[in-house]
Amino acid sequence: MRLNTIKPGLGAKRTRLRVGRGASAGQGKTCGRGVKGQRARKGGYHKVGFEGGQMPLQRRLPKIGFRSAMKASRAELTLSDLMRVEGTEVTLAGLIEANLVPENTKLVKIILSGRVAKAYIVKDKAVTATKGAKSAVESAGGRFEA
Repeated sequence: MRLNTIKPGLGAKRTRLRVGRGASAGQGKTCGRGVKGQRARKGGYHKVGFEGGQMPLQRRLPKIGFRSAMKASRAELTLSDLMRVEGTEVTLAGLIEANLVPENTKLVKIILSGRVAKAYIVKDKAVTATKGAKSAVESAGGRFEA
């Protein structure tokens, strides 16, 4: 087989149908478009999803759910996750570096789940805590400086 001998498969390329060339040509007068109406007109067609006036499917189905754009920039951190932080200082940059929160995180909230043994010093305004988590960190000897 050579490149100059390759041809498309049999019936793969059909010649364009020349419409409007008289009755004997097979597609004369209406050119296969039927009689009158929107579909017979040049450039006349309906919008996507139009069902002839019937309520379209996308409007018949109920609206469900909501995806918050803020969700990507917020993160939760449990007290047991906090134990994986190197050292005693907790900052947003340190949490991102330790792979405890995603890179695009802007605000972190520490929640009460698990126990804390070290005295952590939270030095960032971007890192907040729930009431219970704050009291747990402070009872372990830590503090919030933001």
